Amino acid sequence: MTAPANSPAHPPKPRPGDRVAVISPSAGLPGLFPHPYELGLRRLREEFGLEPVEYPSTRKLGATAEERAADIHAAFADPSIKAVLATIGGEDQITVLPYLDRELIRANAKPFFGYSDNTNLLLFLRNLGIVSYHGSSVMVQLGRGGALNPATADSLRAALLGSGPYELRPSAEVGDQESRWEKPELLADEPVMEPGEGWIWHNADRVVEGLGWGGNLEILAWMAMADREIGPAEQYAGQVLYLETSEEMPRADEVYRILRNLGERGLLRQFPALLMARAKSWSFEQPLEPAAKVEYRENQRAAVLRALAEYAPQTMAVFDVDFGHTDPQLILPCGGRIRVDGPERRITVWY
Repeated sequence: MTAPANSPAHPPKPRPGDRVAVISPSAGLPGLFPHPYELGLRRLREEFGLEPVEYPSTRKLGATAEERAADIHAAFADPSIKAVLATIGGEDQITVLPYLDRELIRANAKPFFGYSDNTNLLLFLRNLGIVSYHGSSVMVQLGRGGALNPATADSLRAALLGSGPYELRPSAEVGDQESRWEKPELLADEPVMEPGEGWIWHNADRVVEGLGWGGNLEILAWMAMADREIGPAEQYAGQVLYLETSEEMPRADEVYRILRNLGERGLLRQFPALLMARAKSWSFEQPLEPAAKVEYRENQRAAVLRALAEYAPQTMAVFDVDFGHTDPQLILPCGGRIRVDGPERRITVWY
């Protein structure tokens, strides 16, 4: 595939020894839970060779939208900063978007890494013509208990420090249960993992290659309601949609309704391929037993297939791909190329 002339561009990547910004565009949770955050900073230094740089609201709980926008501007405007990483997500990043200076950020393009509520900033950057990266947070993936997941580390290293094609592969072990951050002694323990069951393919009779678009499903619904960063449906024709759901574990009927409404907007039928992340099926608020976790994931897949049958029956879909809120977490390029090879059961991305 030759990228369209107006497709987003890949900003230069950092090299070992470079400075990278660590910001909290959503929630300043490093101020509440410093232990996984400090662990993530240490791993950036020791395992990636990068020097993290904090900003005034990085550890500030309750920072205003204007304060968080100022940190984003400072991180992008500083020529010594070679990449920008989110500490974590949240639920109100949509309020930051109106304060962002599009021209300043466009003129100082840098790789940005985040997911969940950071879907807002990822799509904002994509609309500026900048490829960004759906995945990784300092507190969750870099601050993982025990050690970095090897698959997560390999994908993040390739996306953060490298370029070119990278093949995603299903993991032999998967998980979605975290340690309690208020108990720092638990960070020495590996998270609970379970055998992976591979990816599930639907309509896998073709090869689709296009630019990646999507993010967290709940955040996309909010962005659609606020009319933020989602353009006319036709501009996404031929692209690859990727979706994941959060630790709030939306019910299957809610997942269907969001997708139905995106279908009514004309969006779903634009995408010849969908990558659907393995659903997070455990949280401290909903600590499901193993059988209930399986049922939750099955119900979510059924809801997605129902929406596709009604609005995009020809779309190829791959379920339980290793990105989003589960472990390991692979990086997807927002605005970068994604190749979904149905007959060969392979997914390749370009970092």
